[in-house]
Amino acid sequence: MEQHKELIQIVEGCLKGDRRSQERLFKMYYGKMMAVCMRYISERDSAQEVLQISFLKVFDKLEYFDFSGSLEGWIRRIVSNSAIDHLRKAKKNPFLSDQDNDFKSMSADPMLENELLEQTQQKAKLAHEAIAKLSPAYRTVFNLYVMEELSHKEIASLLGISEGTSKSNLAKAKMNLQRLLKDDFTLIDKI
Repeated sequence: MEQHKELIQIVEGCLKGDRRSQERLFKMYYGKMMAVCMRYISERDSAQEVLQISFLKVFDKLEYFDFSGSLEGWIRRIVSNSAIDHLRKAKKNPFLSDQDNDFKSMSADPMLENELLEQTQQKAKLAHEAIAKLSPAYRTVFNLYVMEELSHKEIASLLGISEGTSKSNLAKAKMNLQRLLKDDFTLIDKI
């Protein structure tokens, strides 16, 4: 209950344009919302830029938040929408790439523990790269359904598509990921 009162005070401060309240709200949700951005945008600088834009929207639209639901959920929706908008704009610019080349590999260590750790990191890298290789439509639906845990109805409404299209895109995303990862994971396990 005390936390709810504090949150109301922070929101009221933000509505009055109080910089400290805005900073507190930003810091309170920065980590979680950055993770949301990174699910859609693999390049960290672009994700941070989208997050900044998202919080500007949050502060601009905060008067419409009525505490009938969770503030975190409301902010998450704004962040997700901003990330999707960014992807739509990036698609129109052929010079922007959503491929993630920022992984760093660990040096090989003969100890079994390090080998297992390296295998796990390789699999995580391959999975991340495979998700990045999905078409924007498949990747977006996959992220919204798997990572954001939205229903197909919510995804359809958010993206302006039918529920059937959302379900189809998710199924195709999963099939493509399975196809992309099957041989790579088998090869890593044999090493």
